[in-house]
Amino acid sequence: MPDAAEDAARLVRKAQKGDRSAFGRLYHRYAGMVHAIALSSLPSEEISDAVQETFLRALRRLRTLREAEAFGGWISSIARNVVRDVARRRSLLRQDDDEPMQEAVQEQQIEANAALEVIESLPKAYRNTVTLRVVQGMTGPEIADRTGLSTGSVRVNLHRGMRLLRERLEAAVKKQRARS
Repeated sequence: MPDAAEDAARLVRKAQKGDRSAFGRLYHRYAGMVHAIALSSLPSEEISDAVQETFLRALRRLRTLREAEAFGGWISSIARNVVRDVARRRSLLRQDDDEPMQEAVQEQQIEANAALEVIESLPKAYRNTVTLRVVQGMTGPEIADRTGLSTGSVRVNLHRGMRLLRERLEAAVKKQRARS
């Protein structure tokens, strides 16, 4: 039985030849990773559009991918570029939303945004791997397969990133308690 990387490379080669169902399987396999990349930098209402845009760009450029085995790293690069484009557009079109939120929903949104801010504050090298681990629940080898990083790099990034995340979350909780 082929491993996940070989299976993904096989699907990429089939998709490059026009097999839409193979591309659909790649979508299902990598959508979680792309979602996590978008989640690390975008508000929740823009994530699904960013995921769709990532895969549309990938589909349009699929024939330019020379090494089918590099699909995970390639799609994550496209995702980061899409996220950057969406964030740039958002900053240009920023509008205040005057619609009041229900109090409980607003409190949950504040907590979620605070947690995401802490994750977003992590150094870039740690941010994606921590997001894939915490949000998507991926294992180290799965993250390595999806991002194109070595398992050793993923292990180091996760260890350092999670340690830094814990420290920053603890500091945020202490700060919150001090205000109360």
